[in-house]
Amino acid sequence: MSAEAAGTEYGALSVETLGERLSGIDRLEERVGADPSLWKVREVGDGNLNLVFIVEGPKGTAIVKQALPYVRLVGDSWPLPLYRAFYEYHALIRQAERDPGSVPEIYHFDEAQALIVMEFLSPHVILRRKLILGEQVGGLAERLGLFCARTAFRGSELSMESGRKKADVGLFSGNVEIPAITESLVFTDPYFDAEMNSHTPGLEPIIATLRGDARMKARVQRMLMTFASNTETMLHGDLHSGSIMATETEAKVIDPEFVQYGPMGFDIGMLTANYLMAYFSQPAHRGADLEAYQEWLLEVITGTFAAFKAEFARLWREERTGMLYPAALFEDQGQPSDEARDELLRNIWQDAMAICGIEMHRRCLSLAHNADFEEIEDVAMRASLEVRNLMMGRDLILNAETIADPAALCDMARAYNGKDVL
Repeated sequence: MSAEAAGTEYGALSVETLGERLSGIDRLEERVGADPSLWKVREVGDGNLNLVFIVEGPKGTAIVKQALPYVRLVGDSWPLPLYRAFYEYHALIRQAERDPGSVPEIYHFDEAQALIVMEFLSPHVILRRKLILGEQVGGLAERLGLFCARTAFRGSELSMESGRKKADVGLFSGNVEIPAITESLVFTDPYFDAEMNSHTPGLEPIIATLRGDARMKARVQRMLMTFASNTETMLHGDLHSGSIMATETEAKVIDPEFVQYGPMGFDIGMLTANYLMAYFSQPAHRGADLEAYQEWLLEVITGTFAAFKAEFARLWREERTGMLYPAALFEDQGQPSDEARDELLRNIWQDAMAICGIEMHRRCLSLAHNADFEEIEDVAMRASLEVRNLMMGRDLILNAETIADPAALCDMARAYNGKDVL
């Protein structure tokens, strides 16, 4: 019985029901085989929101991802709309268009059942797991720098026809409840005693310092205003090391259900924060190769921004076809636009630094923490490493406009890595 034949009433899938419910979907059968009795189904979702199944058959393997009507991490006491699958689907097809090969291929989308059937990435594993284990990914910096630059530029009116971009903003503006999670968990909850907050014991003095810093909190709220009102480009919205699948030589981006239009520096800022949290957590995970691996992580940060800047500059030269900074105002009058481009890149960099600091706070103080720190069993060590991360995050929020470049950012990380704050 096909999903269509099963009717439009939503029902959560299970290992036992998936075969019957999804039989008859042509693209799925092309990938795994036509007889669902031969499918091997495993539920592997370990995230905060969704069901995720691996479906393996005689012809191959596919992923089935289905939204649940609540936050899985919390339970049905926190309801969540199923329409987030609709927005994730539309984000994935736009990302595939704007940066081909960067995301899994989509085979099927069922809006009524809030499910997406997509490419099974193998032998890819979650990037965060590789970073905890001290594994390197060749080309990681370039791949993610290109993704951030291409999606930022091509999703904006630097490139898009204005009417199409405005229509897209209108489409994604319906994704209300999901960005609201970011607005609270990222920008607000860490800075007061929110109900669902949690933190490592021992951090209380640092938390008091952060919550007592009115100037820093005002900057965070100013960044929230920018996030909520600035529709520069389509964002992934949750680009962290758990939203990237990687091998030794390849990386692909997954899970853009937090998609919205927002500031260009958001995705690369959030990504950078997760690299830095991997960096600060390493003393609990590494032995003799600690310093070398931490330096590799910093090289990934500098390389990501280098790739972003170079690709953004190329797109500026070759694909600046939207209404913003038109050649008619610059090149056609014999005037270079390099200064205008560099000023825009500086603004993106400053936004990214502020977002980076805010993300470094929320992953230690709000609801959803990073495994980089959470898997450190020695609570005292975990707190001592998290505090370096928290205090650098404060520095980034307060001084985003004075951090000159990625090299300066990495020097700051090295300095905090040598501090014993607690």
